[in-house]
Amino acid sequence: MATGTMVHKEIIVKGRVQGVGFRANAKRVADSMNVQGQVKNLLDGNVWILAEAPEDAMEAFIDWCKSGPAMAAVKELDITTGEVQHIKGFTILYS
Repeated sequence: MATGTMVHKEIIVKGRVQGVGFRANAKRVADSMNVQGQVKNLLDGNVWILAEAPEDAMEAFIDWCKSGPAMAAVKELDITTGEVQHIKGFTILYS
């Protein structure tokens, strides 16, 4: 069971992160770690993630985001902290 204070992060994943199954894998990993939020592709080729979880689960999820699925080539993460919104579930948004 995840412990710690609930945190809210907005994560921009940069690199070769579209067309490699990043969103589907992010959902699978988030569901397994009890991370709530959303993920979508951005027009600039990056992936946007809104995530809420206890601190320890968030750290593990961010660690996964640093490499992503096998075909991804993550170059950088831009992470912003925000106010917890008590999001339920983890959904893939399609633009």
